[in-house]
Amino acid sequence: MASVRSRYRERSVNYWPGFVDALATLLLAIMFLLSVFVLAQFLLSQEISGKDQVLNRLNSQIDELTSLLALEQANSQDLKDSIATLETSLSSTQSERSRLEELLNSDNNNAAETDAKIGALSTQIDEEKQLSKRALSQVELLNQQISALRRQIAALEDALDASESTDRESQAKIADLGKRLNVALAQRVQELNRYRSDFFGRIREILGGRSDIRIVGDRFVFPSEVLFTSGAAELNQRGRAEMLNVAQALLQIGSEIPDDINWVLRIDGHTDDVPISPGRRIRDNWELSSSRATSVVRFLISQGIPAKRLVAAGFGEFQPLNNEDSNEARAQNRRIELKLTER
Repeated sequence: MASVRSRYRERSVNYWPGFVDALATLLLAIMFLLSVFVLAQFLLSQEISGKDQVLNRLNSQIDELTSLLALEQANSQDLKDSIATLETSLSSTQSERSRLEELLNSDNNNAAETDAKIGALSTQIDEEKQLSKRALSQVELLNQQISALRRQIAALEDALDASESTDRESQAKIADLGKRLNVALAQRVQELNRYRSDFFGRIREILGGRSDIRIVGDRFVFPSEVLFTSGAAELNQRGRAEMLNVAQALLQIGSEIPDDINWVLRIDGHTDDVPISPGRRIRDNWELSSSRATSVVRFLISQGIPAKRLVAAGFGEFQPLNNEDSNEARAQNRRIELKLTER
């Protein structure tokens, strides 16, 4: 009988502390997983409207959640292994119970002691069964949470696909709008060029093909001597007559140009490189060129041209037509240029 008791103590193993540690570890892992999941949902709700960087962060978060899922699956497997160990222990205890019952039948003198042992073993078996049931319940709960996590990951992947599809559609729309805008701009440029040609044609007819007033590219060029006296910034009588012709032609053309074409007539003043004599009211060529352009603008306004359709600019001597050091070159560089363009 002493040998029986010794073998019983050797085979009685207390599994409860290890099982409690496993459950605590599982609960901590579940809480950590839920916290990470809530944080991931918040970040995704804030960043889902972004573009490439947001998509990259979402992919990274999915990778992290997948890693956590794998970790929890490993923990679940460990718990299942623990349950299997408990079941093995339960089976061993049941075998011990059967053996003790056999000993009870063979030794009536120790019946009371054997009954007590059998009762203790029965209580231990019942406790282990309860622990096994609770562990199975925890495993089932964990499996449900893992399934919910998988559904959330699938939803995130669907959201990523939808965001990428929306981004591609937006890029296609932007490209289409860019093409249409380019076509519209090209049409506007062609339309403005047509009105510019009409304007220049009418100016030519009015001026009667004079050799001193030239067309250079898309600009009408008036020598300063035609419009101003030497060193002066106010239009002379001849200059007002010439600009009156320009104003009449511009009024005719302006009434024909559609309102959606935001056209302007730019008046550029240029001088030669001879410095202004000291003591003059005008201090330098910058001021002279700007003042002459402004004088032309003000005259055109007085003839009915809207001020919003006129621009005055002065360039001084810094954009010459002829770089030679001669009186003829300087005369060419002293000029007023008119350009019909779009704002």
